[in-house]
Amino acid sequence: MDAPPEHEDCRPFVRIASLMRAAGLNTPEVLAQDLERGFLLLTDLGTTTYLEALNDANADDLFRDAVDALLRLQLASRAGVLPPYDEALLRRELDLFPDWYVARHLGIKLNDGQRRTLADMAALIVANNLAQPAVYVHRDYMPRNLMVTQPNPGILDFQDAVFGPITYDVASLFKDAFVSWDEERVLDWVVRYWEKAKRAGLPVNADFGGFYRDFEWMGLQRHLKVLGIFARINYRDGKPGYLEDTPRFVRYVRAVCNRYPALAPLARLFDQIENRGAAVGYTF
Repeated sequence: MDAPPEHEDCRPFVRIASLMRAAGLNTPEVLAQDLERGFLLLTDLGTTTYLEALNDANADDLFRDAVDALLRLQLASRAGVLPPYDEALLRRELDLFPDWYVARHLGIKLNDGQRRTLADMAALIVANNLAQPAVYVHRDYMPRNLMVTQPNPGILDFQDAVFGPITYDVASLFKDAFVSWDEERVLDWVVRYWEKAKRAGLPVNADFGGFYRDFEWMGLQRHLKVLGIFARINYRDGKPGYLEDTPRFVRYVRAVCNRYPALAPLARLFDQIENRGAAVGYTF
């Protein structure tokens, strides 16, 4: 790894790699390090990501391995070790949606009523997120960051790990940025995670309906954040390819909003910005 210190601090990667390997996870082993110059010598997890390998036939097996690894990570959780996924961070992430997706990408200036709606919805979402039990959170536990390895999976891109809502990584895994699954199959995978988590003694909601609601509301926070991130990657970093996946997240958002009456104002806000977005030439 060549990560110039002026652009990237390798220390969180080294520390969290050690923490995750101690929990029995397959992450790169740091063989040598020069943190002053930003060089790390790492073991290699190969070239095949879950995203490349996944298909209808192998998805159950690959996701079973991913869930088992996630449970090991969560069972290792200790408060005060990783930075908290607190209200300030959750809200900063949500702010990416109006700043980059709505204002910059769609070119829409929200009126006072729309801004109040968005603020009210953000407060509801964050309140749900913060009410969930806290565990170690990879924060980008998705098929692109999981490698097909022995033992499976190999795990990458964990340097931003935090201590936060228990459903976050589950939502990242099954409501992915680059591949979608039908709702019935996602429901089955989430049930399987929940059953294993209960047996392992993790503090999941004892009622599956309540757990699934938390999963969806946590996913909603991530979906809105990612809409903003993908727009930012395009306009700030000059990488337009990510915008192709924004309709996937709009569908994710709409599905959740349509299921919970409290989120109906957010669904109406999307009606408004989609119509105006279409008027300026953007297609969903």
